[in-house]
Amino acid sequence: MYVYDSFDQALVDQRVDEFRDQVARRLAGELTEDQFRPLRLMNGLYLQLHAYMLRVAIPYGTLSADQMRALADIADTYDRGYGHFTTRQNIQFNWIKLNQAPDVLADLAAAQLHAIQTSGNVVRNVTADHFAGVTADEVDDPRVTAEILRQWSTLHPEFSFLPRKFKIAVIASAADRAAMRFHDIGLRVVRLSDGGLGYDVYVGGGMGRTPFVAPLLKTGLPAPELLSYLEAIMRVYNRYGRRDNIYKARIKILVNDLGVEKFASEVETEWADLRTQGVNLPAAEETRIRRFFALPGYDGDPAGAAALAAARAADPVLDAWARTNLHPHKVAGFAIVTVSLKPFGGIPGDATSAQMRAVADIADRFSLGEIRVTHEQNLVLPHVRAAEVPQVFTSLVKAGLGTPNAGLISDIIACPGLDYCALANARSIPVAQRISERFADLATQHDIGPLKIKISGCINSCGHHHAGHIGILGVEKNGAELYQIMLGGSGAEDAAIGGLLGPGFTPETVVDAVATVVATYVEQRRPGETFLAAVRRLGPAPFKERLYGPR
Repeated sequence: MYVYDSFDQALVDQRVDEFRDQVARRLAGELTEDQFRPLRLMNGLYLQLHAYMLRVAIPYGTLSADQMRALADIADTYDRGYGHFTTRQNIQFNWIKLNQAPDVLADLAAAQLHAIQTSGNVVRNVTADHFAGVTADEVDDPRVTAEILRQWSTLHPEFSFLPRKFKIAVIASAADRAAMRFHDIGLRVVRLSDGGLGYDVYVGGGMGRTPFVAPLLKTGLPAPELLSYLEAIMRVYNRYGRRDNIYKARIKILVNDLGVEKFASEVETEWADLRTQGVNLPAAEETRIRRFFALPGYDGDPAGAAALAAARAADPVLDAWARTNLHPHKVAGFAIVTVSLKPFGGIPGDATSAQMRAVADIADRFSLGEIRVTHEQNLVLPHVRAAEVPQVFTSLVKAGLGTPNAGLISDIIACPGLDYCALANARSIPVAQRISERFADLATQHDIGPLKIKISGCINSCGHHHAGHIGILGVEKNGAELYQIMLGGSGAEDAAIGGLLGPGFTPETVVDAVATVVATYVEQRRPGETFLAAVRRLGPAPFKERLYGPR
């Protein structure tokens, strides 16, 4: 994983000193809240319903065990003993005191972490496939590209005041585990006909008030020309993006209004100038960055797979967990482990400081000290020997992290909602908790099969409800919370926006409504047919009829 050099460390340390002075001036009354607001947001500090919330960047979702321990220490010292992992591979602390915020940033800087550009109209944390570097279906480790983009975009003077926030995701396989096409820019690393690496570039995706699946802008962009092409995209957006209307300021609106062909033409014109201006990354620098992501030096262990198979055969509890939370590794005798942060009845994405330390210890012992954060609000141990998987499982169970539900109906994505967020219209967490309790029976979950429920407490879509197989959107009507249900969305390689089924449901009836949707699927599915496949075959009609009656 990437390690700071002296320049990186100096940058984050200087930012801490700068923010410490800004906070002191705010507390002394020398800055008004209106003056202070853009300064704190530049450092990831939000004012929520009850307290300040700090959003910490975890670049492309990669953490060391020591960094996880530092986050646990922050949770204990400055928060209430827990943190919330988000759909952008970040972590949020919900109870930060303003006078302590600079100290939090200093502790983060000491662990080579920061909160720079986790808010504001800038390029946000660059995300990537959480299986990067260890899955056999990729053509390259997408974190190499993500780190290049992190360095390129951090405090970039031309992109520090964009029309609106900007999000980039990178994958390197046909399978999309990062919701790439719901980003402002989505990059898929591909192998070109000459054997070199390149990119398929998607532009103009996003959720929120006006959701779009990003269209393909350019195929086969040669890897050495990536930065000049992305800079051309950003310049076109900076020039033509709306600044008069916050709801129409995202690049997705510009691409839709201009049309893909016109937007591409504008980018090509801009790119023609940039390609000769030394914008692209020198090959030596790409090589330097790539070295940080070389696969750790371990040999295959073919006998390990047999040992794991024997352990699973002897232990049905281990086997049930492995069915969902274990994934193939590109090195024989190793496995990728998903650590579920979705206990039945728990808060999706939350981890206590004790659990963070437990994961760090497990990572040190069994995963070469490395941890990943997923956009589905879980964690991943990417380097586990297959023969040691039973020991990992035992350790996770002891820490309360052995829930065997990755990819199943109780593996719910949910934003903090009205329990914390000042923008929310409705609560997300209690709905997620009650759904997971309703479907806690593991045999029922396996019978239902893969099903992704995603819940947002407002139209800003932090819970990715548009991309849920079942999406739930909390709205407010006449002072009451209601929940609209959407069906058929996907954030994977078959990206799609879910369709609204009809009027919303009350907090008391929404879980029953979800159960009705699931029961309709179970009754009408074909043998082996997944929920999403059945929805796409059947259309919304049978689900609407069961929910609202014949029309």
